[in-house]
Amino acid sequence: MILDTETAKQVAKSLLQIKAIILNPSDPFVWASGWKSPIYCDNRITLSHSEVRTFIRQHLVEGILSKYGKPDVIAGVATGAIAHGVLVAQELGLPFVYVRASPKEHGRQNLIEGKIESGQSVVVIEDLISSGKSSLAAVKTLEDGGFKVNGMGAIFSYGFEEAEQNFKNANCELFTLGNYETLISQALETKYISNDEVELLKEWREGPSTWKNR
Repeated sequence: MILDTETAKQVAKSLLQIKAIILNPSDPFVWASGWKSPIYCDNRITLSHSEVRTFIRQHLVEGILSKYGKPDVIAGVATGAIAHGVLVAQELGLPFVYVRASPKEHGRQNLIEGKIESGQSVVVIEDLISSGKSSLAAVKTLEDGGFKVNGMGAIFSYGFEEAEQNFKNANCELFTLGNYETLISQALETKYISNDEVELLKEWREGPSTWKNR
């Protein structure tokens, strides 16, 4: 799923350095879903760091061209992936659209914002993959609109089995720049976390909905 190992290492290092990802197994965060989580990820922070956002843009472009070829349009999943999608589209010299989770409450009530023609090929940009459901909802919206989705590129994935199965069921290809395993290895190598905390982080990844901090 990851583009390559070296890219994943650099992404992990960068996200930890700029605190786009915070690991705190001893005092877990609570997600909107109610899950307790030892990890918090906010990839929007990368936008404030020129070198990091440039690295992400360049490697998303590299992944798109190597895996899918140049599409007609780049689509970002609202709202977290809009900015990164724009950067990728600009680099490739392509039109950009973004996909809403729900229609606007006023105006034309669009789910897809921007100009795109039926039958055009699209690559979707996402910032973070958890279960994959919201990402794949955007893919379905595009497909229902008559567009050909070549695949998706994302910055980071937790690597849940549920996500892998969801993408498989949707017949949607995915590559990510970073992943959970590489992040944990990098965090341990830099002494950001201890060996005991690594075990807690592994336990959470295996059963996030039922995991409770000990």
